[in-house]
Amino acid sequence: MAWFWCLCVFMVVGLTLLALQFKFRMSAHGSREPPHLPALPLIGSLLSLQSELQPHVLFKELQVKYGQTYSLMMGSHSVIVVNHHVHAKEVLLKKGKTFAGRPRTVTTDILTKDGKDIAFGDYSATWKFHRKIVHAALCMFGEGSASIEKTICAEAQSLCSVLSEAADVGLALDLSPELTRAVTNVICSLCFNSSYCRGDSEFENMLQYSQGIVDTVAKDSLVDIFPWLQIFPNADLRLLKHCVSIRDKLLQKKFDEHKVNYSDHVQRDLIDALLRAKRSAENNNTSEISAESVGLSDDHILMTVGDIFGAGVETTTTVLKWAITYLIHHPEVQRRIQDELDRTVGDSRSPKLTDRGSLPYLEATIRELLRIRPVAPLLIPHVALCDTSLGDFTVRKGTRVIINLWALHHDEKEWKNPERFDPGRFLNSEGTGLTIPSPSYLPFGAGLRVCLGHDLPSLEGKFGVVLQPAKYKVNATIRPDWARHKCQAE
Repeated sequence: MAWFWCLCVFMVVGLTLLALQFKFRMSAHGSREPPHLPALPLIGSLLSLQSELQPHVLFKELQVKYGQTYSLMMGSHSVIVVNHHVHAKEVLLKKGKTFAGRPRTVTTDILTKDGKDIAFGDYSATWKFHRKIVHAALCMFGEGSASIEKTICAEAQSLCSVLSEAADVGLALDLSPELTRAVTNVICSLCFNSSYCRGDSEFENMLQYSQGIVDTVAKDSLVDIFPWLQIFPNADLRLLKHCVSIRDKLLQKKFDEHKVNYSDHVQRDLIDALLRAKRSAENNNTSEISAESVGLSDDHILMTVGDIFGAGVETTTTVLKWAITYLIHHPEVQRRIQDELDRTVGDSRSPKLTDRGSLPYLEATIRELLRIRPVAPLLIPHVALCDTSLGDFTVRKGTRVIINLWALHHDEKEWKNPERFDPGRFLNSEGTGLTIPSPSYLPFGAGLRVCLGHDLPSLEGKFGVVLQPAKYKVNATIRPDWARHKCQAE
């Protein structure tokens, strides 16, 4: 049993040293550090974070006791939570490069091949070069927006047909899978120049692995706080690795096909644009490009497509689901949008991107949706790359910073009745133009790291990678004028 007593002594000594280190850290900096939640050695502030509230709501509530910016310990990691737009913009904009780091976690390393993507990749010369070619690729691909618009219109029309068929037989419909399929097809067209019929095996594999990744990464597993836990059997990690393996095989297949058929004269999709941007940058033999491009591999391109595919599908689908949820709750908003579309677009064609400037109420509704239910209520954490400050507080190198968009968008001092769904708050006094009524509005972040006949569906949401509405079914009712138009078209 000697080993047991040695282990006990080791744990006691370790806990004591950690406690003394934490105490010294707090006293050495004194009041210049942000107010902090209670923390214990090894586990940090986890006991103080036990709550039935969802994390973004809990972090907002903790302001009452600790102030708008405070700190806590996640295991051995120091974390600052920002709940106000002034400090948020200091992190994202004013000191964007200082706070441009990303934390390394077990699950995101699995997801991104050790940080070879844009979203989770740490700040470095390779990351900056990677971001540069992605930006160039997206600019190149902008010329293809018209074809993407056609794909969107086709998928929207297909979705309307599904709703129409359900309405004809009085069937309540769960729109979630239909929205996911429609959005996935659009993103496939963008990334791979591919579109799929429902039931296609490759298409169904995409849906399956995407959902598996979302379900596992969303759980915020303890293995990300205590990486040593991965030595034990973990069903979530096993599922994540399986889904990522399926994704990577599909991405590699698409990428290999594009390299074989690549032409400088034809740009079919985002993969072509990324290949062109990467080759163009590598052919520029300046010392700057040579230094930055070191370490940039094909995996970086694959993970970029994975980023756009994964994030694009999940965020867009979630926004659409929240839109339907709120329009069900507010039929008067639905009617006003329909009236605006009738006046501006009519019934002879589908809405287009060029109509956006003529649809202020629709645009205001979208902005209000992104305010009241931000897709990512907690932005991906940033990391301080050096010792710095945040307002009057000192911040040590390696500190993680979480921007709580939920708190920014529900700040009672910035928004009148923040829990009230009111698109009008984004309109000018005449209702003819758009405005941003508060600087506390950052639906997509900012800076370098810059998406009836039943009970009404819940507006609370389910916290995860994105804040999703609860599942519900919809009874669609065909508008008389739309039904007449459909008959004429047939």
